[in-house]
Amino acid sequence: MKKYSILVVDDEESIRMSVTTYLEDEGYRVLTAESGEKAVEMIKGDYHFDVIITDIMMDGVDGIGVLKEAKKAHPDILVMVLTGYGSLSTAIEALRLGAFDYMQKPCDSDELLMRTKKCIDHLVLNRKIKAFETFLPVCCVCKKIRDDDGREPGKGVWMEPDIYLQNNAGIQISHGYCDVHIEELRKEMKAAVKKRKDEKENK
Repeated sequence: MKKYSILVVDDEESIRMSVTTYLEDEGYRVLTAESGEKAVEMIKGDYHFDVIITDIMMDGVDGIGVLKEAKKAHPDILVMVLTGYGSLSTAIEALRLGAFDYMQKPCDSDELLMRTKKCIDHLVLNRKIKAFETFLPVCCVCKKIRDDDGREPGKGVWMEPDIYLQNNAGIQISHGYCDVHIEELRKEMKAAVKKRKDEKENK
């Protein structure tokens, strides 16, 4: 099973420790940052994170700053923000800027794990969709291509390659023969002519 990587950002050590404990007990790989500045440094560095859980209210670079830098460096990363009571407007601003979810502190372990799993499920789904978009499904027997455009991945229509190209690339198809098959056609035509000639001579 893949071990997903999570960055926990909070200037309160007790919050970092409790959140880290909950997540590690569920099998996640967790790193922490005690400030927004440290988090941004890690995001821009050699670390890879699937999810970032960050406090909103921090001195210096706050949670909104962490969110912006994370999305700038890795647009696909999912960010969940932690807010104190009375800062709902800030959480809404974070969602508008691309945060995936938010929750209020203090963090209830069950809610934290439920919302984290929701993030991971969404991440996995997005990656599957991108994988389908990257590969062009071709039947290994008839060589037809499955066109998933505008449909649920894997539910597209199988069609001849020339039709697919014409529909998706605007390419007009001109049918002909490659070098190998034109030579085979010539041989077949010569054999047919010789056969007719032999049949006439034998009458």
